[in-house]
Amino acid sequence: MAPSGVPAELFGGSKVGALTGGYNSKRGYVTFLAGSGDYWKGVVGLAKGLRKANSAYPLVVAMLPDVPEEHREILRRQGCICREIEPIYPPENQVQFAMAYYVINYSKLRIWEKDFLNMYFQKMYKPIPLIYNLVLAMLWRHPENVDLEKVKVVHYCAAGSKPWRYTGKEENMQREDIKVLVKKWWDIYNDESLDYKAEEDSIPEAETLSNLQQITANSLLAAIPSAAGFIPAPSAA
Repeated sequence: MAPSGVPAELFGGSKVGALTGGYNSKRGYVTFLAGSGDYWKGVVGLAKGLRKANSAYPLVVAMLPDVPEEHREILRRQGCICREIEPIYPPENQVQFAMAYYVINYSKLRIWEKDFLNMYFQKMYKPIPLIYNLVLAMLWRHPENVDLEKVKVVHYCAAGSKPWRYTGKEENMQREDIKVLVKKWWDIYNDESLDYKAEEDSIPEAETLSNLQQITANSLLAAIPSAAGFIPAPSAA
């Protein structure tokens, strides 16, 4: 989502401007990353996909403290703005039956605290059509509503559908339309022409992130708490 009305100061200034390849935008895309697994590949695919679509806005990666530095560096070199956030957890008496993976969703929700989201986008919210958020299960549950030729954004959320983990063994994963979408993802991921082009000194460093945290209390990133105490969680994006 590229929300309108995010303060201009968010991506202003020489440090952040260089970091985002000259972006000076009131808008941006935000994604989430956790763990030391291979979900960073999904973020790289997203960053390159946004460039393929000629996006005018930068990609901000809100990440938990357990994301390794080597993965952060890969994302910076793809032009991403990496921002560490403080993880949150459900009440202790509510986790005994919860899968560890879903506990991460509490940290995801920290990016959008509900009241803030309702107030900030009160007059801007618009539901997006299926072509901008194709959940793969729609292909076999409501195929009459899907026109793959018109789809702009694919949500690879069905079991076994993550392109970088795809084996075709899970249920529905042998469908030809799934294979087509997985191949399209790999075509973008492997396209070197979509790699971030930047000067050596425009790759974000710790100093850049420190300045970023000080931009403004009203900016989008200022609403995302910084990391404090942390318990590692499964990889996710």
